[in-house]
Amino acid sequence: MDRRERLIRSGLALASELSLEAVLQRIVELAAELTGARYGALGVLGTDGRIAEFITTGISQEQRAAIGDPPTGHGILGLLIREARPLRIPRIAEHEASVGFPPNHPSMTSFLGAPILLRGEAFGNLYLTDKEGADAFDEQDEEALVVLATQAAIAIQNARLYQEARTRERWLEGVREVGNAILSRAHPDEALQLIASLARELVGADLSWVVVPESPGKLRVAFADGEDAAKILGMTLPMDDSISGEVVRTGEPVVVRDAMVDPRAYRPLAEAVPHGPTVLVPLTSHGQAFGTLAAANRSGGPAFDAESVHLLQTFAGQAALALEYAKAQREVERLAVMEDRERIAKELHDGVIQALFAVGMGLQGTAIMAGDEELASRIEGAVGELDRVIRDLRNYIFGLRPGILADRQLDKALRALVEEFQSKTGVVTIIEIDEEIAAQLSSMASDLIQLTREALSNVGRHAEAATCRVSLRRRNGAAVLEVDDDGRGFDPATARRGDGLTNLEQRAEALGGNASITSAPAEGTTVRVELPL
Repeated sequence: MDRRERLIRSGLALASELSLEAVLQRIVELAAELTGARYGALGVLGTDGRIAEFITTGISQEQRAAIGDPPTGHGILGLLIREARPLRIPRIAEHEASVGFPPNHPSMTSFLGAPILLRGEAFGNLYLTDKEGADAFDEQDEEALVVLATQAAIAIQNARLYQEARTRERWLEGVREVGNAILSRAHPDEALQLIASLARELVGADLSWVVVPESPGKLRVAFADGEDAAKILGMTLPMDDSISGEVVRTGEPVVVRDAMVDPRAYRPLAEAVPHGPTVLVPLTSHGQAFGTLAAANRSGGPAFDAESVHLLQTFAGQAALALEYAKAQREVERLAVMEDRERIAKELHDGVIQALFAVGMGLQGTAIMAGDEELASRIEGAVGELDRVIRDLRNYIFGLRPGILADRQLDKALRALVEEFQSKTGVVTIIEIDEEIAAQLSSMASDLIQLTREALSNVGRHAEAATCRVSLRRRNGAAVLEVDDDGRGFDPATARRGDGLTNLEQRAEALGGNASITSAPAEGTTVRVELPL
């Protein structure tokens, strides 16, 4: 079979390959076969013009490992990169650009190289050494290699297009998966973990993670996927001294060549799972960045291209959408609760209170007709108790309608409640409020009013107290609401527990806090509610 026929067969063989990795390896092997070279290599160029990937033939894996790091483009290899034209050298050692070979490298004499050009730009270079059966490569070898390089360019372009089509197909499938997860009301954690996993898969990264706000000046790795991901999951990062913080501040993606040496990288994270090439893109909401989606390869791994950055930005948008959707769902649920409370309040006001009022009116009429002073007195007492129940119900309705508090500060609402309690019960009540804390807790004003009302109701009904104190202040980074009295107290271990205290504890727990009751006979009672700020 002559060389021309072999070139035709080579072109067909390359055209049949769709995997870019397989195409590159096949190109090197065909180049060595066509020219009779003992050793062959293909150096793929990175965006910086240096060799980013080095594919070889004629050298075993053990020999490659013994040589060490692959070349980046010095000496004769660099000359071919700079000049981008075929190069034939009889003796490598005698060429002025030669820089010698590293330790454990096979001895090589003759050299033949040619660039692979894609649309006029250098994709990489073919390097061949040691012509078998001859002292050097000849002109026919050079011509054959140039033809093969042209065929290789077409095969690489086809493989790239196929790979891009597959990637885009998987990308669209991934977007659909995430969209379905969000719309099916999956927990936002599930959607974000899916996003981290898909992003890592699509850009071919070793590791991916999602960073979200933790506290002022702090970020947290909320989700991670890949080998050793557990080592960084939950780690906190400073906003000022991390690349994630830079991305959040600027709202722009950052591509890092080697996180292990980049001074902007947060050292504990970079060293927990040593990684080199890294790309970070912002998570944004209403045009404002609040977190990051990142992907990284191990040290020495391939860098990320512009397409990878674009893919990550797409999934970052999906992640932000998942968080926004979860927030909207919580708001819808909150509004549903508000509507339900409004409905209950309306029914209580229009139904129960009116019915009680009618009973009271009927009893008052009966008292007038009774003709017995003692019976009339008892009936009037029952009417008075009905009036008290009606007042309590109206107070509860006030608590069920948070909108009533919308134009009232929490501290003013608490003071009004204490004033009403004191005038109704005669218990001298002191109130102490930290206005700054009250302002921070304005979103839960209705619940705090109800907690205070429940505690004061117990004081009025059971404590037989002369004085009472209501306070709202900061303690150890938390807000503390306390209602204490100097009443008769009780033994919590033996006293029968009513629904009021249980309701109080459950309401505090629903707010993310906790309630405690301390008391002792003849020593009064303290109800304490601690809430996170």
